[in-house]
Amino acid sequence: MTDLNYTIDSLRKEYREIFIQSAEEIKKRVENIRPDNLEGEIFDKFPENSSGKKWQEETLKLLSNDISKEIYRKLNEILAYRTKFNCVGCATCCNLACSEFSPEELKQKAQNGDNFAKQFLSVFVPYNSKEEARKVYPEYIELLEKNKEYDVYFYHCPKLTEDKRCSDYENRPQICRDFPDNPLSILPEACGYKKWKEEVEPVALMLHAMIEIIDFYTIKIKEAS
Repeated sequence: MTDLNYTIDSLRKEYREIFIQSAEEIKKRVENIRPDNLEGEIFDKFPENSSGKKWQEETLKLLSNDISKEIYRKLNEILAYRTKFNCVGCATCCNLACSEFSPEELKQKAQNGDNFAKQFLSVFVPYNSKEEARKVYPEYIELLEKNKEYDVYFYHCPKLTEDKRCSDYENRPQICRDFPDNPLSILPEACGYKKWKEEVEPVALMLHAMIEIIDFYTIKIKEAS
């Protein structure tokens, strides 16, 4: 448990540092397109057709076009690099799938056309209790409890055989084929994609920070309009 706690705490510290660096970088890019001799800050309220208003409009274009496209490109590179690694059959992802949604909520989302929910329900069934899930990955359950993350539901795949193999491998849905598609998710040491996660994690943290910062800028600028 100590190792897992240390990993999460280190990740949070690293993210804070990367977030600050990313915020400074975006701020520099916004300042670089500031009109000459303009008084005020990017989140100020400017008159219509003023140089300040045009600065805000150009900033939104910078965020939604240039920077967002850079983020999208880097995310695709991360996912493409994932193909150089392989599943080694530890079966943790099959034995312990987590969701913030209850089975009833997932069913409702599936009925409303949510494709991920449909795929998830086609594979996973809920554990009868948290204690059942704890037997699979006790460190992870303890970590959630320590951080007071109680609204998490645990599922498993009933198609897994006793020798940790998928009994319907050829027909597995896309969510199984794509796992893991998030390098910031917690992966056990035995996972074949653990090395991928470790290598791309710093870049993934930076991209996640930039997405948060872009959302903040976008909301604040629109509020000032």
